[in-house]
Amino acid sequence: MTGAGPGPGPGSERVALAKFACPACGGEAVWHPGKQKLVCPFCGTESPAPPDAGIAVAEHDLARALANRDPAASGWAATKRQVRCQSCRAISVLDPARQAQNCEFCGSSQLLPYDETAPAFRPESVLPFRVAESDARDRLRAWFGRVWFAPNALKRRALTDTVRGVYLPYWTFDAKVEADWTAEAGHYYYTTETYVDGGQTRTRQVRHVRWEPAAGHVSHFFDDDLVCASVGVHPGLVRGIEPFPTAELRAYDPGYVAGWVVERYQIDLEAAAERARAAMQAHLEAMCGRQVPGDTYRNLVVRADWSGQTYKHILAPVWLLSYDYGRRAFQCAINGVTGAVAGEYPKSFWKIALLVVGVLVLFVVFGSMTGGR
Repeated sequence: MTGAGPGPGPGSERVALAKFACPACGGEAVWHPGKQKLVCPFCGTESPAPPDAGIAVAEHDLARALANRDPAASGWAATKRQVRCQSCRAISVLDPARQAQNCEFCGSSQLLPYDETAPAFRPESVLPFRVAESDARDRLRAWFGRVWFAPNALKRRALTDTVRGVYLPYWTFDAKVEADWTAEAGHYYYTTETYVDGGQTRTRQVRHVRWEPAAGHVSHFFDDDLVCASVGVHPGLVRGIEPFPTAELRAYDPGYVAGWVVERYQIDLEAAAERARAAMQAHLEAMCGRQVPGDTYRNLVVRADWSGQTYKHILAPVWLLSYDYGRRAFQCAINGVTGAVAGEYPKSFWKIALLVVGVLVLFVVFGSMTGGR
């Protein structure tokens, strides 16, 4: 079992953003979640959080962006150098002076220069880390202690010392919908049926459905529906630590991400918008279904009118642990704001076998007890 490096995994991009110099020693100050300040790791000098410049978190018109296919704000407003790993295909975006000897994600030394083929959206808002590294490790240790099927060796060597903080790229989508629906509403009713069982006449209740036409209207506003644009963190883990409190978003400032790893989005706006619309449509149909009177329904038809569709590109904080156990790779993720934990872990064959044997023994004991009556 070995640590798999500080990065999220294959297919990701590491963005090394602007450095903030310590006013006392000139060292690189980094964002400190516990203190909510910029702190110099060399001399301990604290600097206040980036000032609130009164810049509102902007929402952008989705239809216009998809029609133009050009980012509203592109680039990182600084000169960057990009390299691609020939092993895991990760693209790292670095300061020009930084010499990358090995891939941050898989450790390979097969790095080649990479040029951006199209302008990329720049994040315009960010959720700063609130959960400190020590708290993240404690939450991860507690989580490892609750996974009973994990091998004991994994719990003893939980690898929490390799946890790394990353900012994941997200798209958020807003939309207003007015929907009319029609369906057949089913109402249950019961009749008494007589039947013969083993020579004895018995009765039972039989359920039937009476179908009636129904119709209604749903008005709803989807606010900040999230679509994760990372391919470095496994999708199941991302869903497991959501949601993020987007009401606390702050206008983007490099100070919030100083000293942290930032992943460039790998799912573009068009693909993310398609995913968001599919999720919204499913949610809308569920809301309409809940309005149908009676006990069940069928033939639900929803006619929706969508408006006010907007988007924004944000960064969300995650503590990430990537490790190898045997020949497989696993990840654990912690929401950097709420502290929610989701993880993957190997399963112990012996523990599973012990559980199966225990269940079989219970069946045998229960069968012998009931059979003797």
